[in-house]
Amino acid sequence: MNNLGVVFALLGAALAALLAGVGSAQGVGIAGQAAAGVVTEDPSKFGKVLILQLLPGTQGIYGLLIAFITLSQIGVLGGSSDISLAKGFLYLAACLPMAFVGYFSAISQAKASVASIGIVAKKPEQFGKSMIFPAMVETYAIFALLISMLAVNGVSALNL
Repeated sequence: MNNLGVVFALLGAALAALLAGVGSAQGVGIAGQAAAGVVTEDPSKFGKVLILQLLPGTQGIYGLLIAFITLSQIGVLGGSSDISLAKGFLYLAACLPMAFVGYFSAISQAKASVASIGIVAKKPEQFGKSMIFPAMVETYAIFALLISMLAVNGVSALNL
């Protein structure tokens, strides 16, 4: 039972990578379906719709980053992995913003990307404006990344 803190910290890291990754996979898939439809009609729009399709994939990267930072902080990637139960719970809590916001924002961003792909399909010259809509959703994923990053680093500084 001495390693129970590590178990909860690992759970937090796994949830950050898992939920943000699943959301990104779903999001990229949703946007990819719309992008494929546009490219079927006009292959010259491939580059523009590809960028819009890839946007929901960033949350998976952010979740992976939080997982790596957590794993390195708790000593799983090298060093001592002897942390208290309280600290393990704190690491779990620190990873949750990225886990949940990553999941939901990736899917929401996919929906905005699909709408933007529709704009590019009809008016390719409006690509720059169409990028704004999914980028606004990205803002909240970045906020979650920052909160989780600050929280994970803050937990590591505690003497519990």
